Formats: sequence, structure tokens, C-alpha cells
Amino acid sequence: MTVYPMISLWILVLTAATLFWVALTDLREFKVRNELVVILACLYVVYALFSGAWVSMQWNFAFALLMLAGGIYAYSLQHIGGGDLKLLTVAFLWTGPWLAAPFVVLLLLFTGIYYVAARLGFAAARRTSAGLRIPLAPSLAGALIGVFALGLIGPHV
Repeated sequence: MTVYPMISLWILVLTAATLFWVALTDLREFKVRNELVVILACLYVVYALFSGAWVSMQWNFAFALLMLAGGIYAYSLQHIGGGDLKLLTVAFLWTGPWLAAPFVVLLLLFTGIYYVAARLGFAAARRTSAGLRIPLAPSLAGALIGVFALGLIGPHV
């Protein structure tokens, strides 16, 4: 199959814009909309087909399912919300097993910064009986866009 780097790049731009919208929505409403998660998953499939990454697509899907299983455990302990779990699964679909490490490092960095800002009252958060709840989508979007920006995911000619 022919690789189309320019189309692949535009799909990444559209994905980044969608991630930005998901982050803004989560900041305002503390909710991740299902249709946006589905759009991000579909964008991955389209990206994989146009970029040539379809050859490893089965590994990305398998890895995302494995991460979903682990995430369900965190969800059952109420450490993560359902929307965050779905969004995290789609992010792991994008990274696959090969790019999960840089994504997780960026995710931990951005989440830590956000958490400190929330503790200091500079960022949106909700106080519950379980503790401080922060929206995960802004950190997740920043981490995945960071992986794109570093050129780890992208059209390679």
C-alpha cells in the first residue's frame, strides 16, 4: 500500500485539534465525551492506513486492549473515571507498545504539574471524600501531542 505523508500529517493535525477539544471539555465539565473518543479511534485507523502504520496495527490494538484491562482495575478502585479510561485506551492505541514509554513519561510529567497547580489553586479540580480529583484529559492530550511533536508518531519519508 502506498504511503501518503502529507495526508498523514494532516490527520495528525486533526487529531491534535480533537485532543485539544477533549482537554477543554474535560476542564470545563469534568467529562470526556464518548463521540470524541470514537473520533480519535477512527482517526488512528485512517492514519494507520495512510501512513503505512497498518502493518503494526494489530499490535497497537492488542496493546490498547491490554492497557484497557489494567485500566478497568484502576476504574474499579475509583482511581480513574470512565471517560479517562476510554481516552487512555485510545491514547495507547495511538502509541502502541513501542511508544508507550515516552508517552507515559510525558503523561506523568504533565499530570504531576497539573496536580501541583490544582493543589495550589491555579487549576481546576474537585474535592471529594476520596481526595482531590483532577481532569486527566489535559495532561493526556499534552502527552500524546508531545509524542507527535517529538516526531515519534508521524509521517516518515
